[in-house]
Amino acid sequence: MYPWHPWSGQFVHVHEALVKGTAIFRCSLSGASSDRLVDVPAWMFDRSVSGYWRSLPVPHVGLASLHTLAKLLEEVGASSQCVAMGAALVSHETSRGDVHATPVHDNGEPRCIAFGGLRVDDAIEEALLGVVEPGAIAAAVEAERDQVQDALLRDLEGARYAADRAFRQYDAADPENRLVTSELEARWNKALARVGEIEAKIAKHRTVAPQPIPMSASQLVALAGNLRAVWKAPSTDARLKKRIVRTLIHEVVADLDDVASQIVLVIHWVGGVHTELRLPKRRRGQRNATPDDIVEAVRQLVLIANDDVIAGVLNRNGLTTGNGNRWTRERVTALRSYRRIPVFRPQIDGFEPWLNLGGAAKLLGVTPKTLRLAAEAGEIEGTHPLPEGPWIFSRSKLASPEARQILDRARQNPRHPIGSPPNQESLFPSIT
Repeated sequence: MYPWHPWSGQFVHVHEALVKGTAIFRCSLSGASSDRLVDVPAWMFDRSVSGYWRSLPVPHVGLASLHTLAKLLEEVGASSQCVAMGAALVSHETSRGDVHATPVHDNGEPRCIAFGGLRVDDAIEEALLGVVEPGAIAAAVEAERDQVQDALLRDLEGARYAADRAFRQYDAADPENRLVTSELEARWNKALARVGEIEAKIAKHRTVAPQPIPMSASQLVALAGNLRAVWKAPSTDARLKKRIVRTLIHEVVADLDDVASQIVLVIHWVGGVHTELRLPKRRRGQRNATPDDIVEAVRQLVLIANDDVIAGVLNRNGLTTGNGNRWTRERVTALRSYRRIPVFRPQIDGFEPWLNLGGAAKLLGVTPKTLRLAAEAGEIEGTHPLPEGPWIFSRSKLASPEARQILDRARQNPRHPIGSPPNQESLFPSIT
């Protein structure tokens, strides 16, 4: 049975075979038809394809799936329209949320497992976009040759068994019965010839150079960029994403590791490769709250910036929400409302009590670099909430004696005089 199914290694009773798009077996462990039956896809019992099931750290799909994906992206105009769109997409699908899956347990045990679906969707999305990266494509090319060799080795094993069986039959026959022994000897020779034929095919396969795939290197590189562009494009709807997923992923098996408090995902890629992903599961009572340092940064940034600007500053510093999402104006607004942080409102008279670096330097009469160096040296009080963010200065502090000392020192510096030299000519002479 399918090795990643929870019933793998157990005796499974098949009660009924149905066709629901694909063949389905209704099964149970007890064998009693009165028990709740579980639908199991028929392909999970197929031993002929079990040789292609393998778990690898580098996920990849078959070359046929890559060709199908390239044609699909070509249909939607990936090379012209979607690449030009290029903007990041924040999913607004209402179906994303908690995931519930029916386990195989019965007899009063829990009939459903549940976990948050957002982080699962994000993890599968990253894995999906990774199967068209150069390393994954190289693994897919090598896997195509390995699958041929595996098939030949299986044929060789069967041929050797048939030859050994034919020899045992010939050896057990009565030598006096010439008619029987001649027929058994002919069968034995035919089986040995079959073994030699397969061995020759294996030797030829190992020496032959790998066949070039129909897609060139530039096309493979373009495939990775096109897939990411189509997936991230705002115009890409859920229906197209489902077509892409079904082209590359056969199924995803989800389970919970209660000991490690993790969500265990086994992605079954088209072609037989399996990849295991482990995601942390939110523990009971755990909240995905925004970290306190981000809240404090927002509390300071509202002194000089609106929610749009704050969202941009947070994203530029690589910060995310408690759920791991990028910041938007709406999310900053929701954070302020929950934390009771007042909104930034420009003063009607333009007399702002708090200024950024450019405004404070202009008011003081020095360059922004001079003021920044003074603030970093602690010569004047200034706030810098985030490394990739604005400086914040109080207008009252810019009128202090410390600020006056910075201005006087800058004016006395002959290497960096403030203003233009008196003998400097104007670039645009007066015409009046």
